[in-house]
Amino acid sequence: MPAVSRRRFDYAVPERWRADVRPGTRVRVPFHGRRVGAWVVECDVAPPSGVVVRELTGVSGWGPPPPVLELAEWGAWRWAMPLATLLRVASPERNVRALPAPPDGVARGQGGHEALRAGVTLRRLPPAEDLLGAVLEVIASSEASGTSALVLVPSRGWAERLAARLRSRGVDVASSWAEAAGGWPVVVGSRAAAWAPVPRLGAAVVLDAHDYEDRYDASEVVAERARRAGAPCVLVSPCPTAVQRVRYGPAQVPERSQERAGWPALRVVDRRSADPRTGLLSEELVHLARRVLPLGERLVCVLDRTGRARLSACASCGALVRCTVCGRAVESTGSLLHCPGCGSQRPVVCAQCGSLRMKVLRQGVTRVREELEALLGVRVGEVSGRPGDQPVPDDAVLVGTQAVLHRVRHAGAVAFLDFDQHLCAPRFSAGEQALALLVRAGRLVGGREAGVGRRSKVGPGVVMVQTRLPDHDVLRAGVAGDPGLFTELELRAELRLPPFSALATLKADAPPALDGEAVEVSPLGAGRWLVRAPDHRTLCDAVATVHGGVRVDPLDV
Repeated sequence: MPAVSRRRFDYAVPERWRADVRPGTRVRVPFHGRRVGAWVVECDVAPPSGVVVRELTGVSGWGPPPPVLELAEWGAWRWAMPLATLLRVASPERNVRALPAPPDGVARGQGGHEALRAGVTLRRLPPAEDLLGAVLEVIASSEASGTSALVLVPSRGWAERLAARLRSRGVDVASSWAEAAGGWPVVVGSRAAAWAPVPRLGAAVVLDAHDYEDRYDASEVVAERARRAGAPCVLVSPCPTAVQRVRYGPAQVPERSQERAGWPALRVVDRRSADPRTGLLSEELVHLARRVLPLGERLVCVLDRTGRARLSACASCGALVRCTVCGRAVESTGSLLHCPGCGSQRPVVCAQCGSLRMKVLRQGVTRVREELEALLGVRVGEVSGRPGDQPVPDDAVLVGTQAVLHRVRHAGAVAFLDFDQHLCAPRFSAGEQALALLVRAGRLVGGREAGVGRRSKVGPGVVMVQTRLPDHDVLRAGVAGDPGLFTELELRAELRLPPFSALATLKADAPPALDGEAVEVSPLGAGRWLVRAPDHRTLCDAVATVHGGVRVDPLDV
C-alpha cells in the first residue's frame, strides 16, 4: 500500500527479497513514475487476470508487526482515517533492518501483586497520587508470564520522566522502536505508543485515560489491543469520561478521605457582584499573589484568550470592532487591529463613526500580563502553546493559555481568571474538559493535605477559580474532591449524546447520502454536517464510503 494513496495495489516480490517481506514490512514501490514508500498489508495475493504486476524496487526494513497492522486497519475504520496515517505512526522514524536481542531476566518490577484479570479495569485516582504504584503493578502482572507491559502517558516529557524512574529501579524499559519490537519487558510512551510494536502484550496501563481524545482516542486503541491479546488493561484517571464510565465502569474508587486529600484546595471566587472596573484581576487574586510570591513560590494564571484584546467596542458609538473584510471580531495588537480569520490588518479606527477610542470587552493574555505587572509591581511572563514559542520564562508570575499547565511542572498556586469560558464552551464535553483542567492544575500544586503530592511553602495546594457560576457541578466536584458529583449521564441520554449515541461530522456542499436507516444527518452550517447513529459500528460503516472531511467523535460539537 503506497504511503501516498488510500487504495491497495498488487506488486510482485523479487526472489532475493522473499525472506525479508512479510505483512507490515516497509518497502519501496514504483507509483506514477516515482518510487514511494509503502507497507505490505497482505502476502500471497492472486492479482486480477490480465494484469501485469510490477516488482518492488526496495525493502526499507521492519514495519508494524501483523497484530499492530490488523489493529491499524480497525483504527482506520473506527475513526474514518487513511490506513497509511496510522501505519506511519506505528512505524519507526528511521529504517530498522535488525532487532536487538531482549535483555536476560525479567522486568524486575515489584513482586507480591496478584495477577490482574483480563479485560479493561477503570481506576479513579486523585491528581496528586503517585501513579508509579499502578505502573509497577501492571509490570509485575506481565513479567510473571514472560510478556511485555505497555505504559501510556499523555505527553512525551512525562514518558521520559517515568521511564527514568523505572530504570532507576532496575526495570528494563525500551528506549527505541527496535527495542520495543525486539521484546523488551516494558514499553513506555505517549499517544503514538498505543501502536508500539510489542510482540507479546501481557498487560497495559493508561495514565490520565481521559486525556487522549484527539484525531483518535489512544486509550481506546490500547483497550482494544489488550482485548485482542487477552491481556489486562488498566485505565487510570482522576476524572474518567462519561463514555469510559459507561463502557468500562464501574470505576475502582479509593477511600473518600484518600481521594479528597489528593485533590487541591479549590477556592471559588464569585464574580457576580464584583466591581466591573477590576476586570479580571480580583482582590482575592491580589491577596493570593501577595501570599505566594514572598515565599519564593510561583503563581500561574490561566486565560484562554491570546493577544491584548479579543473583543473590543468603540468607546463613542458602542459598535463592536469587527473586520471590514470578513466581519469577524478582531484582536488589538498594539497600534493595529488584526483579524485572526482572514489575516487582514487595519488601524485602530471605528468603521462606524471614525473614533480612535476603543474599550476592551474581553481581555487577552497580553493585556492581562501588562495589567498584572502594573498591579503587583513584578515582572510577569507570558506562556502560550503556539509553535515556535520561547522557553518558559523564569518569572515568579506567569500568565498564559491552558498550555501553561502543560509547560510548567510546579507552582505554589494556580488561578483561572475566567473559568466560565471553559464551563460555557459551545461543546457537549465542556464540563468534562473543565474538570480535566482542575486535575492538571492540581498536579502543579499538589493535594490539600500534608504528605499528598508536592508540598509547597504556601501550604496545601491552592487552585483559585474566578467564575459567575459558583454552583456549577464541576466546581462542586472540585471543592469536595469528588469527581463523582459531576455526572451528565441523564442529560446525555435525554439528548442522545455519547455514550448513548455515536457522532461524526463531515464537510460537504450537500447532505450526504449514507447507508443505514438508523443514521441521521443534520446541518451544522457552512457546509458542515452532523451524522448521528445509535452505535459506532453503524456510524463507522456508514461513513466508510466517504473520503475526506470526516471526523468521528468530534470534540467541537
